[in-house]
Amino acid sequence: MISKTYTPPRITSGDFRTKVEFYEYEPVEGPEAGEEVKKTLFVSFAKIDEVWMRDLELAKYNGTLSDLTISIRDPYKVYVPTNKHLLKIYAAEYESVAYRIKQVQPALQSRDFVKIIAEVNV
Repeated sequence: MISKTYTPPRITSGDFRTKVEFYEYEPVEGPEAGEEVKKTLFVSFAKIDEVWMRDLELAKYNGTLSDLTISIRDPYKVYVPTNKHLLKIYAAEYESVAYRIKQVQPALQSRDFVKIIAEVNV
């Protein structure tokens, strides 16, 4: 029997309001070692979630208080995020901080989205 109640999706396209740039560092050419120049891999709009209040004590204990959950539309084969990539969030609160991707997982409610957990890059 088909249920007559409609439950709207948790994430909709209207939630993606923040510009996010995914990049990686490239080695510097020349005699000095190091990484300096960044190579932009993908630019997208995203939904940014901080640690939820119910998980606040656990986040304090684990040291993951500054972790973010970022939801983007699934870019399929155009860009595959990995834990070697960094990201920059174009919002006033986050613009001075670079984040490193910690974990990538598809959203289970809808395969159209990808959830990325990012931590502060030190």
